Amino acid sequence: MAFSAENRQGTISGIIFVAIFAAAATFISSIEVVKALGISPLVIGIVIGIFYANTLHNQIPKEWGTGITFSGKKILRFAIVFYGFRITFQQIAEVGMSGFMVSLIMLSTTFILGTYLGMKVFKMDRDTSMLTASGASVCGAAAVLATEPVLKSEEHKTAIAVSMVVLFGTISMFLYPVLYAAVIEPATGFLHMTPQEFGIYVGGTIHEVAQVVAVPASIAGAPIDMANSAVIVKMTRVIMIAPLLIVLGVYLSMTMKKSGGEASAVKLVIPWFAVYFIGMAGFNSLGLVPQNIVNIINEIDTFLLTMAMTALGMGTIFSKFRGLGLAPVYTALSMFIWLVVGGFVVTKAVTAIF
Repeated sequence: MAFSAENRQGTISGIIFVAIFAAAATFISSIEVVKALGISPLVIGIVIGIFYANTLHNQIPKEWGTGITFSGKKILRFAIVFYGFRITFQQIAEVGMSGFMVSLIMLSTTFILGTYLGMKVFKMDRDTSMLTASGASVCGAAAVLATEPVLKSEEHKTAIAVSMVVLFGTISMFLYPVLYAAVIEPATGFLHMTPQEFGIYVGGTIHEVAQVVAVPASIAGAPIDMANSAVIVKMTRVIMIAPLLIVLGVYLSMTMKKSGGEASAVKLVIPWFAVYFIGMAGFNSLGLVPQNIVNIINEIDTFLLTMAMTALGMGTIFSKFRGLGLAPVYTALSMFIWLVVGGFVVTKAVTAIF
């Protein structure tokens, strides 16, 4: 046990050690140049963690390992639950059925496409394929973190998925402002989008929440309804991580049962933290907690997520990457093309219907 009498001191020291790294990541993310690029402290945390893992990991007491593991597992789940304070059901209702349907279609198709291509076409293992797919389809690094406990995957596979989110999410931040001019300027025709439609497109297809916020901010004179639509649709995708993980848990249980034979008793894998996440979002929707307190909760939650990401990075050794080659890049690129091209078509079709 992490906090048993013989492990307690080492666990606490390990947690403090991770927290110091997370604090450094938070500070770096607050620098104007880094903030302008939309790079979250979560991403910086895993980069710092990976650097440590491949340089100085033999320099700390082994007893601290339980604290690092605790940060990457238990603190992670706690932080995902409180991520629900970023969302209200009223926000989801604001964008109506069109925003909801774009979120649902893009999330489900991207996850299925990424998993299939990763496993069947590019011959990656199941966990790396699903983690990479969850990052692209839902909400970037936070989705990868939320999916990892359900799959019970290794830390280096999480790092691979996050690196793909960083790569193609960053490309999105430079691509979408260019696309904005291409779809707003035509007065009519298939390529034309209203600012609200473009906001739905941005929120339904870009990886990270921070990147979604950064795109409208980088477009001079962007209408406020475009930015609002983008963020709300993105948060709709975020809340869908809960049903996705529940469905994934059921699927994994069925797969295990089928491979083990009828006689084998397989426990249903339900990620309860995902259920609690929905409950927290529902509680937040009641408006019982003052907004200034919610803001503080979200800041603390971001720091806890950064700790979890840093801890996962600390378990990532480059030697474990051998044999994967460019398969993760090909998988993530395929999903990126679908998000940009397919997402445009889906947004146009859905907004025309609803």
